[in-house]
Amino acid sequence: MTTSRRRPGRPRLTEQRATADLIVEAATGLFARHGFDAVGVRDIATAAGVDVSTVHHHMGTKAELYDTCFARVFEAERAALREAAEAASGAVAAYGEAAGDAAARAALVALHELLDAFVDFLEDRPETTALWLRRWLEPERHAEFDARYATPLYHQVEQALTEADAVGLLTEPTAHIAVRSLVWAVHAHVVSLLSGRAGARERRELRAFLHRWMDRMYGPDA
Repeated sequence: MTTSRRRPGRPRLTEQRATADLIVEAATGLFARHGFDAVGVRDIATAAGVDVSTVHHHMGTKAELYDTCFARVFEAERAALREAAEAASGAVAAYGEAAGDAAARAALVALHELLDAFVDFLEDRPETTALWLRRWLEPERHAEFDARYATPLYHQVEQALTEADAVGLLTEPTAHIAVRSLVWAVHAHVVSLLSGRAGARERRELRAFLHRWMDRMYGPDA
């Protein structure tokens, strides 16, 4: 019995993935700091420690690499929010089946934890905010990224708020406005972190504010 052998000089699949990850990581950082036009493929290659041909081999054109950076950030954010979003939907459904103070508190705690998961992600990955802000400086350019890499996450959280409204837990009928208001508040917070103006106290204050905002403006007694 014979086994296939890797041809000399041909990188292993894990090595190829590691190289691609290095390139995407380097490109994400550069695009976040400088924007699409100001970054060249040679800049990315230098930052990743590879040559230009390797960047093209793994990622294609610069535009394709830019798209990949947003796709990777999107997948990471979706993974970070998945568990909290599912828990929030479950807690809201439980309240709908057995309304009561305890169930209401449990559902609101779950919604708080969903907000916290979003804040945690952006605080841990501030390049996400920088990357999106660079894209939004030119609203009509790469606009398709919003539909692919932002709107699905917005809808996920909007669904949780809409479900809560449907069972009488929340009273806000415009969930899409609520979500976008929260998103921009957190992005502004991350900008303060990036500039060095915000510290541990500001991090605590933001979370407390978001929880109060949810309870007072979108709670059943609002």
